[in-house]
Amino acid sequence: MTTLPEEGVAVPASARVPHQAWAMPARSHWIVAAVIVVALVVPLVAKSFVIFQLTEVMIYGLAILGLNLLTGFSGQFSLGHSAFYGIGAYTAAILMHNYEVGYLWTLPAAGIVCFVVGFLFGLPALRLQNLYLALATFALAVAVPQILKYHGLENWTGGVQGLVVDQPDPPGFLPISTDQWLYYVTLAVVLLMFGAATSLMRSRTGRAIMAIRDNPIAAAAMGINNSLYKTLTFGVSAFYTGVAGALSALVVAFVAPDSFNFLLSVSFLVGLVIGGVGSIPGCLFGGLFVLYVPNIANSISTGLAGAIYGVILLIVIFVMPTGAAGLVRLAVLRLSRARPAPLINPEGGKP
Repeated sequence: MTTLPEEGVAVPASARVPHQAWAMPARSHWIVAAVIVVALVVPLVAKSFVIFQLTEVMIYGLAILGLNLLTGFSGQFSLGHSAFYGIGAYTAAILMHNYEVGYLWTLPAAGIVCFVVGFLFGLPALRLQNLYLALATFALAVAVPQILKYHGLENWTGGVQGLVVDQPDPPGFLPISTDQWLYYVTLAVVLLMFGAATSLMRSRTGRAIMAIRDNPIAAAAMGINNSLYKTLTFGVSAFYTGVAGALSALVVAFVAPDSFNFLLSVSFLVGLVIGGVGSIPGCLFGGLFVLYVPNIANSISTGLAGAIYGVILLIVIFVMPTGAAGLVRLAVLRLSRARPAPLINPEGGKP
């Protein structure tokens, strides 16, 4: 048992992570830097449609990260994150369309609204576990699109027709298009929020959250406030997904209730499993899968797109049972084992 010095919270051994385990190898810093440089250059050479798709990948990756914080790190199962995605999108659209709020201000506003909704929803959900919690979040995913269609809210939400969002123009001193500008805005937000999620999971709070996931009874016995951490995690998870929804409203320039149905929640869950449960970088791979694989299946056969998608999903799960992150870890482990040991000369030193 380890006690958190500043909070006086004891964390079980399963949640203890040595500093070296969280430390990023020096070579990984160069890899991350190279990926960021490539991401900065891509919109300058790619076509507008490709830029739009890559922006959507980052948005989906951010939404999947929100689900990952709840399911992968906290152990709470959710089928309702399409609701938070839709609430975030509508918050941004309503603020811009009805109140002419600047588009950058709509991102934290959408996140805060979703945090409040997620926190309040997490309070009654404390009594539910596993499949019962999944059913409760399923009800949320089904209810929100119908609420958005309610005629009493049409002045705000636009009813069934939805709302059109004016895309922001890039600053005048930058010779780039609107698609390129939205790509860079999304990239900046994604880098910031992925970094914040990494720092959160490395902190004492993150270790307490994982302790609750591994053994809630032991965590409570050791002084961790399970109720507080669970509801806060639900709120933070909704915050991330809400910001992703707000970014989607800016990029797509349109919101409608049917765009945030239950199938979107299933897509987030699929992306979470494919990217790797409990892996933060894997969320982006999950975003790639969610966006591109249905399009690939549809391009092969329009009539059998669903069947082809299912076959691809089964193959990917069979090849990567622990997700993309698990496959990468396995490959790195095998490569490290395959390295030849340094030769030692008879005098006892390296040749």
